[in-house]
Amino acid sequence: MKYFPWASMVMFVSGASLLFWHYLEARSLQLSPAMRYETVGQIPLPAGYKRVSLEAGSFGAWLRGVHVKTNNTVYLYNGERKPNQSAQFAVLDVSVGKKDLQQCADAVIRLYAEYMYASQRYTRIAFHATDGTLMDYSSWMNGYRFPVKHGRLQRQLTGMACQGKDCFYQYLQTVFSYAGTLSLSKELAAVDAPADIQAGDVFIRGGSPGHAVLVMDMAVNAAGQKVFLLAQSYMPAQDIHILKNPVNSSHPWYNVGADKLLTTPEWIFRWEELMRFR
Repeated sequence: MKYFPWASMVMFVSGASLLFWHYLEARSLQLSPAMRYETVGQIPLPAGYKRVSLEAGSFGAWLRGVHVKTNNTVYLYNGERKPNQSAQFAVLDVSVGKKDLQQCADAVIRLYAEYMYASQRYTRIAFHATDGTLMDYSSWMNGYRFPVKHGRLQRQLTGMACQGKDCFYQYLQTVFSYAGTLSLSKELAAVDAPADIQAGDVFIRGGSPGHAVLVMDMAVNAAGQKVFLLAQSYMPAQDIHILKNPVNSSHPWYNVGADKLLTTPEWIFRWEELMRFR
């Protein structure tokens, strides 16, 4: 070090410090806003609102406990960054997998199935394929699989009986492959009025293309006005994320019935497309 000029040493240390400061600044921007809380139920509310009471053990209560990542970047199933990084307010700490399967309706199915699995209500984990075949987890655990034959899924005893998370996720991969917005929309019940919206409800348009977003949380003010959070995956398969409200930059909460249409960052729904798990 005795041959290293003192001026060069000062420039080196200063430059390194500046680079490190820029790194920390970029890191803090990348983590914002999800770094301020750990779960959906901790996402800050608009002024004057409080979260609605939810029944213990309900789907809505479970959704509040879903963790969010500290990194606010949405990644695709292949590890690449989603080109549009402006839609998300926070990213759920839920794996997307390594295949292009867990898209919009699949994200809704994933969260509902995870809730039922956590509640040990395995017989309630059942979804129809687009061709109408019922893919139920109880059958899957007993070794039944759903191969395609003659252009339609068949329920056949071709696998080994299984249980546990690996078994559950293998089942979900099959569901993601053959279910979609069209099949899911047929399983849900219509919500009669926007004012009846609840956490766990789904805005869904079945078809190709179609889309689905999940109501993650609800809040209300003293005047009885309700707001809600939305989450989505999209195409290609990507991290499930809490959506920003494109008409309100101050927070991600959506107002119930504020407009004739529900405008989200990447889709526009009609209020009559609000549905609920039966």
